[in-house]
Amino acid sequence: MPENSASSHLLPYTNAMAAKLPATIDDTLKLLTSADYVADRSLATSVFLALAMKRPLFLEGEAGVGKTEIAKVMAASLGRELIRLQCYEGLDIAQAAYEWNYSRQMIEIRLAEASGEKSKDKLAADIFSERFLIKRPLALALEGKPGKAPVLLIDELDRTDEPFEAYLLEVLSDFQITIPETGTLKAAEPPIVVITSNRTREIHDAVKRRCLYHWVDYPDAVRELDILRRKAPKAAENLSREIVNFVQRLRTVDLFKLPGVAETIDWANALVALDKIALDPQTVNDTLGVLLKYQDDIERIAGDEAARLTAEAQSAAAA
Repeated sequence: MPENSASSHLLPYTNAMAAKLPATIDDTLKLLTSADYVADRSLATSVFLALAMKRPLFLEGEAGVGKTEIAKVMAASLGRELIRLQCYEGLDIAQAAYEWNYSRQMIEIRLAEASGEKSKDKLAADIFSERFLIKRPLALALEGKPGKAPVLLIDELDRTDEPFEAYLLEVLSDFQITIPETGTLKAAEPPIVVITSNRTREIHDAVKRRCLYHWVDYPDAVRELDILRRKAPKAAENLSREIVNFVQRLRTVDLFKLPGVAETIDWANALVALDKIALDPQTVNDTLGVLLKYQDDIERIAGDEAARLTAEAQSAAAA
């Protein structure tokens, strides 16, 4: 299992008390904005309804458009703990929900046998007690106290296998996990669940039916400029405008992978690091690897196409 996957699931939060849930869509917009997340009203509506109805929020969209960030912002602004389950191919119950500490159980069995314990029923009851249970993200998310239920981020669900989706249904339907040896672990209060998918494969309808669905699209130029002002504040205003106009035009080109908002922010910070206050064709060519992640796409844009897009972006920014 990757070291930074399901094992690195807990992210700290600093608020002493959990904030109240937003009462309206406008309050939700303010909540997201307070954490520098620039959302449109349709996304704020989906977040508000997910919180009000206590339903999982299923966010789908291209990589880099801010799906994961929504869960982080919700946790930070509401003062909740963020528990993250990073999905990957081959993810199973032992890494996602729980597993028994087999090495400690074996030690306990040997100690019991050495002390003369012969009752198998008593021994089984002891070794399958909670002190030998290792709780993973899904189980930990069900332990939240009323009013302080954590935010559970199930990130990139499309990377997992279909059998894991089937297991997830019990968690999403009843907010509980059945542990055969001990019984059912059920949440006193449902966690705030955010599921993301980059749509590398279709997620089963049974999972989607249990969620509120929202497609997170690329932002328009106005919203992307607002995002840059917040996330790359050191970039000059004119440079930010040129960057946004360039990226907006770049997304109309037939590329293998279009740049997301994350790449826009990275590019702005890279240009600031290069002390640039405006775009120029040479700098664009030299830094295309920040925006584009495939060599074929870089070759498609470099040269004349980069010069054309730069000129158009500068003209639009000056208008």
